Amino acid sequence: MHKTTSKARHPLEPGLNFGYYPFLIALLIFGSSLLKRSLSLIVVTLGLLGPMCARAATVNPTAIPDGTYTVKVEKIVDSKHIQVLMDNGSEATLTAGRSTVDFSKIQPSDQIKISLIQGTVMVYLDLTSHQ
Repeated sequence: MHKTTSKARHPLEPGLNFGYYPFLIALLIFGSSLLKRSLSLIVVTLGLLGPMCARAATVNPTAIPDGTYTVKVEKIVDSKHIQVLMDNGSEATLTAGRSTVDFSKIQPSDQIKISLIQGTVMVYLDLTSHQ
């Protein structure tokens, strides 16, 4: 019988095997200028895409269930369209659903209560007092 003197190590047992981490660190420190430019381009691209991802919270008005909502006016596009911020943080551009609905009487940052049916505003009430 032949007995082995070395013990089989458990795979999770700590040892001196660092894997490929020293190679990656050395590559980043001493790497080529092409690699450094590529990594810089990736970082800049991600930094520029961040604000665009924030705009992804814009909601299609027809996807909003019918009901009454209190919203904050962000922008008056024209007398029949407004951009609002919903309570859940999403943005939507809403359209007047009737000829009697006129958004020219409200101002940005006003709180309004709207009645929404099929993605259009049928009636609204300005909750902000103007003096």
